[in-house]
Amino acid sequence: MRSTAPHPAVASRRSGRGYTLIELLVIVVVLGIAGAMVIPSMTQAGALRIHAAVRSIVADLTFAQADAAAFQERRVVYFNRVALWDQASSTWTTAAGNGYTLYAPPLDAATIDLNNDVMFDPYRADEPYSKNFDEPRYGGAKLLEASFEGGAPYVVFDELGGVAQSLTGDAPGAGGFVRVGNDMSEFTISVDAFTGRITVADTGP
Repeated sequence: MRSTAPHPAVASRRSGRGYTLIELLVIVVVLGIAGAMVIPSMTQAGALRIHAAVRSIVADLTFAQADAAAFQERRVVYFNRVALWDQASSTWTTAAGNGYTLYAPPLDAATIDLNNDVMFDPYRADEPYSKNFDEPRYGGAKLLEASFEGGAPYVVFDELGGVAQSLTGDAPGAGGFVRVGNDMSEFTISVDAFTGRITVADTGP
């Protein structure tokens, strides 16, 4: 029977075959296209991560409005205030920081007790309802400014979910805004007077 095995010289030529100039050019072009797609997405990562901070603020403002209407009680979102665990006393406390905390003051309370009126997270009942933007998931987001009634860093929602002037009384509030940003972008979250309507605007960098 005649052997069909390739001649050794032929086999050697096949196994040692390299890339042609055309194939190399195609590879270079494909890598260039891939690089053009990947590099911008990496440089935009910081800008995209700040969206997490913006979404968090909008969602929690909306939650505070809904909770105030549901329980017919005032709710407060206090910016530049974050919850911290005190190891010495084994209790939660709050302090100035890069974030915000939700409060549920007692009925007819005229002031906010910054440590005792904190709302607890409905999804984590043993933790305060507080967000700290120093956490890595927020992409270096910073609370640049928060200004509401009289320049206060907090907003009060009444029993209808609208903005209130204070913890007591029926006078509607003037609304206000929060500015949040990082090195790549900046957003302003506005809360309309009276209605409490929330809007977001890209205002940076």
